[in-house]
Amino acid sequence: MNQSTKKSGTSRRNIHPGDTVDIVMKKDQRINKLTRGIVKDILTNSSTHPHGIKVRLQTGQVGRVQTIIKPRT
Repeated sequence: MNQSTKKSGTSRRNIHPGDTVDIVMKKDQRINKLTRGIVKDILTNSSTHPHGIKVRLQTGQVGRVQTIIKPRT
């Protein structure tokens, strides 16, 4: 994972509803298992977060963004 990709998940301005992202859910933090999905809601209110912006996917899963795969079109 390159540094610019890693940074993108920590800044709220880079994440929008409709983006395809990889998140790590709370229960998967220890094993660093990623879950891919489409952002429904952004849950973090601050502009940045060192562990990733917390989002809700369209499936209802909640986690912190690790990588933005595909921005919305």
